[in-house]
Amino acid sequence: MSSSDSTTGEPEPLRIAYSPCPNDTFVFDAWAHGRIPGAPALDVTFADIDLTNGMAERGELDVLKVSYAVLPWVLEEYALLPCGGALGRGCGPLVLTREPGLDLTGKTVAVPSERSTAYLLFRLWAADVLPGGVGEVVVLPFHEIMPAVRDGRVDAGLVIHEARFTYQDYGLHCLADMGEHWEATTGLPIPLGAIIARRSLGAETLRALAETARTSVRMAWDDPEASRPYVREHAQELDPAVADQHIGLYVNEFTAGLGDAGYAAVRGLLTRAAAEGLVPAIAPDALAFP
Repeated sequence: MSSSDSTTGEPEPLRIAYSPCPNDTFVFDAWAHGRIPGAPALDVTFADIDLTNGMAERGELDVLKVSYAVLPWVLEEYALLPCGGALGRGCGPLVLTREPGLDLTGKTVAVPSERSTAYLLFRLWAADVLPGGVGEVVVLPFHEIMPAVRDGRVDAGLVIHEARFTYQDYGLHCLADMGEHWEATTGLPIPLGAIIARRSLGAETLRALAETARTSVRMAWDDPEASRPYVREHAQELDPAVADQHIGLYVNEFTAGLGDAGYAAVRGLLTRAAAEGLVPAIAPDALAFP
């Protein structure tokens, strides 16, 4: 499934990047620790989504967890795997403020990445409900966004991940739920993070990687305790109960397989965003898996 090291004859590890967030470590635990017979070894890089999006745009690694929003820029070199990612219902990004009901027209908003799905969903929401538009948009690492809102350095923050469960600890209010808006206007689940793999690996290898990712998900579900050390190691500052909530929300049936509804959601997001001029249009068959 991968090229061999000329000095040892052993297959070279597959270079992969995903976040240290509980959903990713939960999903990839069995694979990363060699518990799937016949699966290639992984050389793992941990990086937040803003960094993995950039890695994908530069074509740096074999497999990456990226934002669905970055797909129009990378689908020529990478194929979307039909499993392993984050897509669901009731799991969308939130806009947080210090004051409830704040009018964001002309205000400063912190976002986790300009190429993130969260920001794309935010822009689609703003196009519908904020005709005057926001003011400045600043990019911050997602763990810095809530403190910035709390301390008044920005007027609002777009948050993802476990912030759904912890924002009240910062004295913040949820102004709007991007997922609720997306589901209400489209009826589709919310596409967040995708797993992509280099097309040059070949169709047979891509299919095998997808099956390995699916097996890793199912093994994590079958024995949740096995992944706890890996999850805890990379989410040290996160309360275990919050980590469990995070996994329960973001690892779901769409992680095991996108299915018709999942693919419809991804196509819907990218088609609508292209119509708004937010991303380049993609070819009709660009999402097809080999």
